[in-house]
Amino acid sequence: MAQKPCPVNFPMEMTNKYLTKGTGFSLEEREKYKLTGLMPVNVETLDEQAARAIAHVRSFKKMLNKYIYMENLHSQNVKLFYKVLLDNVVELLPVLYTPTVGEACQKYGSIFRNFAGLYLSALERGRFAEVLDNWYEEPEIIVVTDGGRILGLGDQGAGGMGIPIGKLHLYVAGGGFHPAKTLPITVDVGTDRESLLLNPRYLGMPSKRLRGAEHEAIMDEFMAAVADKWPKCIIQFEDFQSEYALKYLERYRTKYIHFNDDVQGTAAIVTSGFINGMKAQGTDLKDAKVVMCGAGSSAVGVSGYLMKAMMMAGLSEAEARGRIYMVDSKGLITTTRGDKLNEWKSKFARNDGTAECPTLLDAIKLAKPNALFGLTGAGPVWKKEDIEALVAGCGGNGKPLIFPLSNPTKNAEITIEQAVEWSKGKCFFAAGSPFEHQTYEGRMIFASQCNNMFIFPGVGMGAKLSASTQITDSMLLAAAFVVADFVNADDIKRGKLYPDLHFLRHIGKWITKAVWDEAQKEGVAQIPPPTDVRRYIKDSFYDPEYCNCN
Repeated sequence: MAQKPCPVNFPMEMTNKYLTKGTGFSLEEREKYKLTGLMPVNVETLDEQAARAIAHVRSFKKMLNKYIYMENLHSQNVKLFYKVLLDNVVELLPVLYTPTVGEACQKYGSIFRNFAGLYLSALERGRFAEVLDNWYEEPEIIVVTDGGRILGLGDQGAGGMGIPIGKLHLYVAGGGFHPAKTLPITVDVGTDRESLLLNPRYLGMPSKRLRGAEHEAIMDEFMAAVADKWPKCIIQFEDFQSEYALKYLERYRTKYIHFNDDVQGTAAIVTSGFINGMKAQGTDLKDAKVVMCGAGSSAVGVSGYLMKAMMMAGLSEAEARGRIYMVDSKGLITTTRGDKLNEWKSKFARNDGTAECPTLLDAIKLAKPNALFGLTGAGPVWKKEDIEALVAGCGGNGKPLIFPLSNPTKNAEITIEQAVEWSKGKCFFAAGSPFEHQTYEGRMIFASQCNNMFIFPGVGMGAKLSASTQITDSMLLAAAFVVADFVNADDIKRGKLYPDLHFLRHIGKWITKAVWDEAQKEGVAQIPPPTDVRRYIKDSFYDPEYCNCN
């Protein structure tokens, strides 16, 4: 006998994650919406619900289980989710973002619970606009990935969706966007990771990754479809492979309201730490020298912004470029080393007759840099002799900047324990993922976190409120200087280069204003800042609270 269809008329107030209050519905509301009897009789406040939720999170030992619980909560009750996050931001950011989100992407098919966002695959080519019509709300901010280079973990295919989801949590927490106005998107062009293609739980398109002209045609169609349907929407690219990250940034940056966080956001946050690091070291920006270990899209973006900071300090473009020594797997990049360089590496290839340096150690000995930045994604590749040479050649107070920036934690080029031991405590340390502070001979060595989460939320909100027609490098640099200014002079002297994470939302508001001002100055803002701009920004930020539905 055929089964009868299941009824689907359950009360929307219970099932809509943006409307529900769960046990927070008053007795009057329960009667009004026919919810009486559908939950325990006790009426709880949002604070009481949040206390139970964070206690539940803390009951898990594994970070991935904490992540799964929080994402389930997000799929059920958005206001409660953000209440818990904002009340416990320092504790939960490592759960919902780096480093845990990397593991979540790797295991995405196994831990998948509920849909979140849009999945556009190569199978829908030619009708992306039609698929966008299936989304239920007009977004103000989109984070899109093709899963090609997730953190330092490489190609994760459709599992890369965890990154846009995590980024948009931060756009809400740090940038004040309304959750219903955010949209994570994965453009599924396949995967080259054989283990995913052979995994029966893999949820993406089970075919090799499309490349070249096919990839470009898909992204062109995607961008045109989004801009046509939602012309005011900001589109942030995330975790594309280097060749595409830089290509699409140049292709779309003036045509759409678009930026690439891996290139520009990373560049901005590293510049913040560089500015404060040179203050701590006692080195003028115009006198600083840098070894950049890595030559992918993030490294190229960072090097470009460091150049801009040095130029603002008085150097010419050529002089600033000459103070950056970029190293890839073959050593120092020069025009004379005999290999063919891509367009991006060529910008930082030395053409001044510099001696060949086949290793990082050779480059450090040659440059005698004030700072060593790592964006290799290759894990612990820096050796004791590299750090010893770095300290020996450093100017200023003899304490170089050591920034292993590859994510997640296991992909960092060095640990803070190694950096402190090998430098004998003579270093300023910051990393892309969290590390614990260390002590050396009774002195604190801060493990500052150099993470884009300080930058992109406020950049997005500033672009939204100003109705900017594009997002310029100057707008991101304005954000970089705000973050740098949030660390006071005494803390900088002690070696603390970045603000504490609990200031995330406050920093987002100041960045929003700085970006709005810069957009107005650059002529890309369509809405000028109001007279009481700080009050306007404060009122524009989303706050999770239950409304009275009586």
